[in-house]
Formats: sequence, structure tokens, C-alpha cells
Amino acid sequence: MPHDTPLISTIVIGLCLAFLLGALAQRFRISPLVGYLLAGVAVGPYTPGFVADQALAHELAEIGVILLMFGVGLHFSLKDLWSVRTIAVPGAIAQIGVATLFGAVFGVALGWPIGAGIIFGLALSVASTVVLLRALEERQLIGCERGRIAVGWLIVEDIVMILALVLLPALGPLLSGDAAAAAQSFGFWDIVTITFLTLGKVGAFVAFMLLVGRKVIPWLLDYVAESGSRELFRLAVLAIALGVAYAAAELFGVSFALGAFFAGMILSESALSQQAASETLPLRDAFAVLFFVSVGMLFDPSILLREPVLVLLTVLIIVVIKSLAALAIVLAFRRPLSTALTIAASLAQIGEFSFILVGLGISLGPVPELGRELVLAGAIVSILLNPLLFMALDRLEPWLARREGRADGTALVPSQQRGHTVLVGGGRIGHWVADELERLGVPFLVIDQSDEVVDKLKARNIEALAGSGIAALNAANLEHAKALLITIPDGFEAGRIITKARAANDGLNIVARARTDAEAEHLTNNGADFVVRGARKVADAIVEGLAARSAP
Repeated sequence: MPHDTPLISTIVIGLCLAFLLGALAQRFRISPLVGYLLAGVAVGPYTPGFVADQALAHELAEIGVILLMFGVGLHFSLKDLWSVRTIAVPGAIAQIGVATLFGAVFGVALGWPIGAGIIFGLALSVASTVVLLRALEERQLIGCERGRIAVGWLIVEDIVMILALVLLPALGPLLSGDAAAAAQSFGFWDIVTITFLTLGKVGAFVAFMLLVGRKVIPWLLDYVAESGSRELFRLAVLAIALGVAYAAAELFGVSFALGAFFAGMILSESALSQQAASETLPLRDAFAVLFFVSVGMLFDPSILLREPVLVLLTVLIIVVIKSLAALAIVLAFRRPLSTALTIAASLAQIGEFSFILVGLGISLGPVPELGRELVLAGAIVSILLNPLLFMALDRLEPWLARREGRADGTALVPSQQRGHTVLVGGGRIGHWVADELERLGVPFLVIDQSDEVVDKLKARNIEALAGSGIAALNAANLEHAKALLITIPDGFEAGRIITKARAANDGLNIVARARTDAEAEHLTNNGADFVVRGARKVADAIVEGLAARSAP
């Protein structure tokens, strides 16, 4: 039966095995990513037992990349992207150049043609979208400057790789070492024309999204929201994310990921952007897991025994050389060491574009099959090492904060308030709560991951801490606080905050927000004294209003 239903068997067995191994990894305090990757190895063609459909797994993983980039776009803005252009553009290009150079030298040392080395180096230079964004989201860094630079850097890498994929077929004979054939088939001006044509398509897509998509996408979502159908709203969000990504690839030659990112960024200007983000979150996480499973399926573990030295050198280029290059570039732009280390750790891995590039290199001729095996081994090992790099960075955070004299992360300057209220979340609901607390004269402080929100609050002489709820609680002086108010929409994160806060102050009055009855029960079980369910509160207010009007 499984052979007759490859799509179902790939999804079911892939997700079930990923869950089991991911939970096991979590139990041993290892990143669940390790479990997802091992699940892919288990269902891949290089291990005995069930073999999933690799082509299907890859396409399912592509949906995960689309939804992930769409979600990032929802929390991004044109102003954020424009603000990091001076470092993201030259930084990404320089870092790609360094990694490509080392990869080329490595390839030539193995006796490959120079073109094969260049393609191999390019494959080692581009970071995985999924891995980078997962690491930033887990630490809630996307809204701060470090996150904005990393995402901007990623977008530039994406554009450079699109250009490389278009130019490589044209340069095939030259890369193979056949200069005469290259001169006969493509001249200098042909290459210039192809380059400008590719950049023109990207520019046309961006212009189209700014001029047309900026009006059509928010209007469409508002129109669907007015229908009152949550099912239709969820479908509209998915249609926009997947539809724009597909149209971008088919009509403008832009990658799925870049198209989805711009769709999300345009939609972020709508008042419904937060709801759109929450509607796509479950599917986004599920398909992101399938991405790691699909990567594991490509890996042949025997390469670790056959060519251990070559694998080690490949990993060194990815994790050490590329990271040091990014670190030096960011420091050269006079950015803080914490920012440089975050960018370096984010880029210390490779992924989806790397596989596409090396596959194209093999089809064109110059790259031997060993090149693909080394890229895949480098991807697996670097993805496994990436969480460890971020764990090391987390341990350095207190020292970095003291060194830079900033209030950020786990080393925030502790609040001196006592008998105060701690408000976690400065979004729309948090903004209303803060206004009311200020009006009532209640002493309070706000925790929010957005530097922009924190800066606005500080401009109003309101104490505010920039960082994730979990990380910033240490500086909120919870031991002497009177109450904790949680307005963030993520029930899982809110539960973790409540657990930590209750451990710090058992007498703390904790009030939280929930969207569903199950979420409300989860927060109550974690220690919340009172949970406000949005939809139920609205229903109660409607009934109270009716009773008041009906009273004699």
C-alpha cells in the first residue's frame, strides 16, 4: 500500500519518525534538529528499511521554506530592510567571495577544474534559510538589529544565488576549462546581457510588489476578513503566500523564498498581519520539519568513513572560514561584537541553495560526484553544529552585554523598581494596557523583543527592556514585583514565561492572554492566576451590553 501512496507515506513516516527522534534528542538536551536529520537518514536510500520518495520530500520541504520566509516577511518592513542595506549588501557579497575563493582553492587542490572549484565554493558560501531563521526565531532576534542584518544578509545571498544559477549554464564551457567553446557560444556582452536581464527581473518583481501588491494583497485580506469565515481567511493567507511565491518564480525568475518574503513584507502593513502569522504557524513548523528530513535523506553516512579528511576540511570552510569572514566584515563596519558573533553563527551552515548549485555543477560537467557528497556531508555536520554555536553565544551574552554597556539579552540592566507590574508584550494589546497603567499611575515596566517598540516607550519615560520574555525576566526584578501581565499571542512562550516567573516569585499575581480554551487551560496549569480568553471576553461584553440595554 505505501508504494501506491508515496506522498502519504512520505509525510506520515517522515513526520512520525521526526517526532520520535526529535523528542528523544530533546530528552537528552540536544537540539530537535538532530532528530529530524537522523529521521531523514533513516528513511533515505542509504540505510536499510523504508525509503521515502526524495523528490516528493524535497518539494514538501520547499513549501516549508516558502511559509517560513512568508512568516519572516510578516514581521519585517521595508524600512527594516532598507536600514541594513549598507552592511547587508557589501557584507554578503564579500563573505560569498571569501568562501568561494577557499572552495575554489580546495577544489583545485583535489585536481578539479577551476570552474568546479568555483561552483563548489559558491555552494559552501550560502546559508540555509530554514536553519538561520529557526535559530533567530528561537531567540526572538528577528525584531532586533542583529536579526534584521541577518535577514537582509540572507536576502542578498538569495539574489546572488539566483544570478549564479542563471549564469552558470551560460558559463558551462568556460567553467569546464574549454575557453574556446565558451568564446564560441557566449561572448562578454552575452554574459553582461544575461546579468542585467536577471537583475532586471528581480527589480521588476520588487517594483510590481510595491506598486500593485502593496494595494491588492492587504485589500484582499481585509475583504476576506469581513466575510467572517476563519476558514476562508486561513485559505486566503496560504493562497497569498504560495501564490505569490509561485508567480515570482514562474513570471520573474525569482526564487520561491524571495517571492514569499516580499509577500509577507507587503502584508505586514495590514492590521491583520499578526492574525495571518498565527494562521500559518502550524503548517510552517510542520513543513520546516520536512525540510530537515529531506536533507537527511540525501546524506550517505559512508562518506564520513571513506573521506574523513575531506569532510573535515569542507566543514572548516563552512563553519570556521565563512564565519570568521562574516565576523571580520561586520566588525569592519563598526558594529558591536555581539552583532558580529550573531551573524557569524547564523551563517555557519549551508542548505537548500547549496544542493541546487552543486547539482547544477554536476549536470554541467565540471563538478565530480565527490563534490555533491562533500556538500551534503558539510551541510549535515554544519546544521548539527549550528545549535551548539548558538548555545556558546548564549553563554557569552552576559559578558558581551557588560562589554558593550547595553541592556540586552540575559545581561539586561536590572530594574530597580519594587511593587511594580511587569508587562510582557508591547504590541497592540500591550500598548493599550500600558496606556491604561500609565493613566492609573501604576508603576510598571515593559518587555518586548522589538527595539523600535522599546525605543518608543523609553521616549515616553516608560521603563522598557528589549529582548524575549524569557531572557528579559531576569532583569525585571520579579522577586519584588507585584504583578505580571502577559499579552503576547504565543501560548507556548507565555507558558514558559509563567513557569519561570512563578518559580521566581510564588506570590506574583499573573494575568495572561489566551486565544482558545485549550490555551487558557495550559496557561492556568503553568501557574497563571487569571487568563483572559479574547473571544469569550467579547461574548461576555456583548451579553452584558444587551442586559444593560434591556434593564428597566
